[in-house]
Order: sequence, then C-alpha cells, then structure tokens
Amino acid sequence: MNLVEMIENMSPQVHSALKKAVEIGKWPNGEKLSREQRELCMEAVLTYDQVHLAETERVGYIDRGIKEEGEMCGDDLNKGGAGAETPMKWIDK
Repeated sequence: MNLVEMIENMSPQVHSALKKAVEIGKWPNGEKLSREQRELCMEAVLTYDQVHLAETERVGYIDRGIKEEGEMCGDDLNKGGAGAETPMKWIDK
C-alpha cells in the first residue's frame, strides 16, 4: 500500500491524532516524535487535507477575503491604506 492509498483509507480520527502529534511533538502515549516521524506525520496530514477537505478547512488556510472594488484587505492595509493608521488600544482585564 502506498501513501496515497493509505491517505484515502485514513479515518478522520487517525488524521486528528496525527495532527495533534505534530502540534505538540508527542504521541498520545507521551513519547516524543523524532524529526523524521514529525515530518512524515505532517506530510500525511497535509496529504489527507488535500484529498478529503475543502480548501477552507485545510491546515494553513488563510482567508484573504474577497476584495470588492474600492475595498482593501491583507497587504494593502499594511501599505499605508485606510486603516493603517488606526491606533491599537490595550485593555487590561
């Protein structure tokens, strides 16, 4: 069985467990993932996402929004456009 076949047959529970292992760097039993294991798990998670999930549900998806005429989003705001001069307000709770 190759990687693609394994991914096509992977359950959502296994995907979730691999994703969690990559996030925290440990297996469910607490054992640390090796660098190679982490890379392989990450590859499996990303491949699973590509095969089974919509683009907006995948790991690493960034919603850039739909830019209507006259609106600014993302990098445009950081280039001195409207809203770039808005001061930040800290609130202590």
